[in-house]
Amino acid sequence: MPLNTESVWDYPRPAICEPFTGHLKIIVNKQILADTRRAYRSLETSHPPCYYFPPEDVHSHFLKPNSHSSLCEWKGQAHYVDWQDHQNRIVDIGWFYKNPSRRFHDIAGYISFYASKAEACFVNGEQVSAQEGDFYGGWITRNLKGPFKGGTGTLGW
Repeated sequence: MPLNTESVWDYPRPAICEPFTGHLKIIVNKQILADTRRAYRSLETSHPPCYYFPPEDVHSHFLKPNSHSSLCEWKGQAHYVDWQDHQNRIVDIGWFYKNPSRRFHDIAGYISFYASKAEACFVNGEQVSAQEGDFYGGWITRNLKGPFKGGTGTLGW
């Protein structure tokens, strides 16, 4: 079956948010942190998609809010969470928007995760690669064509 190829350079600017009907899963410390078929994805020119999980599909007892926040020009103020069990902590593993902008109201309270900080993240059974850099949280699958913003020298794109 051929892949449905998407170029991140065909994604819109300003960013948009759309329902994602596929299957998403995140593994941390050999446990399922999140598993859903009811996510949203955010698309923006030059970026791989970020996926937002409904809170009821996340094992949130492992997540602890922290004081970190950032501002997205499209979505608004993001708040961050750490993953923590009895022995380990992963700082800023994910983020969410309490009160996103009107165009992103569907993801209020939904949580997105950095693939780079999880043990493994999957889209429709395919293990993803993480977007480069420590700011953006896009998930790269085989069907995506770049180049992707995030790595050294791409900030000004």
